[in-house]
Amino acid sequence: MTSVPEVLLTGVSKRFSTDEVPVLQGVDLSIERGEFVSIIGPSGCGKSTLLKLVAGLSLPSDGEIAVNGILPKNARQLVSFVFQDATLLPWRTVERNVALSLELEGRTREETATTVQKLLELVGLSKVGKSYPRQLSGGMKMRVSIARALATRPRLLLMDEPFAALDEMTRDRMNEELLRLRQEQNWTVVFVTHSVAEAVFLSSRIIVLAPHPGRIAHDIVVDLPFPRTAEMRESEEFDVLVNRTSKLLREAHRV
Repeated sequence: MTSVPEVLLTGVSKRFSTDEVPVLQGVDLSIERGEFVSIIGPSGCGKSTLLKLVAGLSLPSDGEIAVNGILPKNARQLVSFVFQDATLLPWRTVERNVALSLELEGRTREETATTVQKLLELVGLSKVGKSYPRQLSGGMKMRVSIARALATRPRLLLMDEPFAALDEMTRDRMNEELLRLRQEQNWTVVFVTHSVAEAVFLSSRIIVLAPHPGRIAHDIVVDLPFPRTAEMRESEEFDVLVNRTSKLLREAHRV
């Protein structure tokens, strides 16, 4: 008996008006449980739109989408979304930002407090729980955002350029931290990025989108072992994959 894909898009198109070129057209994509799939492509090719369709935040114009075999709107308890901006509530402490989704679910105060402390320990922020977002660095804010996303114990984590605003060293550390958390909790990840090196470092597969309309140009298997390490970024195998993926991205842009 075959398992149900974690994410399945069949003939998916998205247009915002009938007289414009579709943002996405004819997208077929299957993602298995536990995969880390990055979506790359030029600006305007529909990367973020695809992510919002999978999250159920937008509806396809054509085609079908399933998350663990059900419609995205019925699978929201299985999914968490991390945006490019940390979107923390400035009047809430770190603890209360992480607790927000638990409060909305009606968890008890005791259960919420216990879960929040475990999550802050998981992302290395247990000492700043009483701090406010304005007191945190960019990397720390993103860790809070990830902890908040993990509070509902998702099966599927959707991430829309979460580290784009960080400096390169912080971004590299956050990449390593994200893979450590994934190894512990075993979510499936769909990750949008403009960085080819980031996509190669994080992913088991990379989907390259071509623009006008957005469609899948290449589906690349990243044949590097996990766990990924900082030293791997300096390896010949890593450089070969980055160069190959960059070439395919350039070709897709010219299509």
